[in-house]
Amino acid sequence: MRRESDLGLDADAGRSRGHGFDLAPRLAARERRGLRRNLTPAERVAARTRVAPDPKGGVPDFDSREQLVFAANDYLGLAANERVQAAAADASRQTGTGAGASRLVTGDTRTHRALEREIAETKETARALVFSSGYATNLGVLSALAPDLVFSDELNHASIIDGCRLADTETQVYDHCDPNDLRAMLDRRAHEATGDESWLVVTDSVFSMDGDVAPLEELCAAAEEYGAWLMVDEAHATGLYEAGGGIVQREGLADRVHVQMGTLSKALASQGGYVAGSEMLIEHLLNTARSFIFSTGLTPPAAAAAHKAFQIARDGDWPARLWANVERLRDGLEELGYEVWGETQILPVVVGERETTMTLAERLRERNIIAPGIRPPTVSEGTSRIRVAPMATHTDEEIDRCLAAFRDAGRALDLL
Repeated sequence: MRRESDLGLDADAGRSRGHGFDLAPRLAARERRGLRRNLTPAERVAARTRVAPDPKGGVPDFDSREQLVFAANDYLGLAANERVQAAAADASRQTGTGAGASRLVTGDTRTHRALEREIAETKETARALVFSSGYATNLGVLSALAPDLVFSDELNHASIIDGCRLADTETQVYDHCDPNDLRAMLDRRAHEATGDESWLVVTDSVFSMDGDVAPLEELCAAAEEYGAWLMVDEAHATGLYEAGGGIVQREGLADRVHVQMGTLSKALASQGGYVAGSEMLIEHLLNTARSFIFSTGLTPPAAAAAHKAFQIARDGDWPARLWANVERLRDGLEELGYEVWGETQILPVVVGERETTMTLAERLRERNIIAPGIRPPTVSEGTSRIRVAPMATHTDEEIDRCLAAFRDAGRALDLL
């Protein structure tokens, strides 16, 4: 085995040559700003689990206490569902544990095709295409479309922002969920543009930190008036609305949204991302999206798990269970006196000051509730918050335990 020094990784050697990287000051700077992150291993992905301090390169030592998880994006709790797990196991035995190659080589299997047909049916489109992650999907779609101009909501996900950068396209950022500001930008550009340009309006449907919903019908109208395409990221909505769909399906807008994107890693309890749209769109992407072409295909067990989760979301009462828990938790938090934003399964409990927010998160952890503190630069100054995300598999008693923890921790910090 080669040593770090043989690979040029020795810190002192790197400094002596003058061309290496001294990372210690960078980490120290993050520490001073309160932005140093650590991993927290969990024993299992479920509504309740044991956790361990970050062991760095060592073996996790799990706490004896079981904690309630109000921090996961596994909104329907299907990661621990026996039917989903069985589907993944069956695909592993029948097809293989990995795709083995790019989808364009030998990594395209019947498991992938079954999932894509399910997505297309759910999203009411001609076809769908599955990528290895949601992040890779946004990067691939935006760079492959390569629009002359993107109009992007100011709170869009980082993968959209990075996709615009990778596409090297001009990007204009409109005020959050403000179709009037978008329309003004479109109108201004229409008077300035010379020649034909391709325009793409991009928005999340459900915003991951504020829990609010984009005004999709008004965005559709604005895009249509100026001949632009509309792309909607349904990462935090897929599987939770009409027949397993997202906000696009809830609002009946499938025929007005040109590009529907989403992930398989949240409510669908798997891994990967997808794009759904016209036959021509999918054919173009599988020929030009570099994050699709040059990535090994999604693993068959992940594809099968997502397929089964889609079926459960479409035909079962799991979304109804989730929304009942959301209502119970939101009402309880507001009755305690907390300010709760949003209108979805994401419940931002706004505290304001960053240090108090992080202290509240720690006090909740001491009471066996995992709910993360979110602070700048992830959110704006003065809006630090606890991001609470209930799951369909939480019981009424567990929701009440979460509320009791918020009550006791809030009183201890003079927040209530």
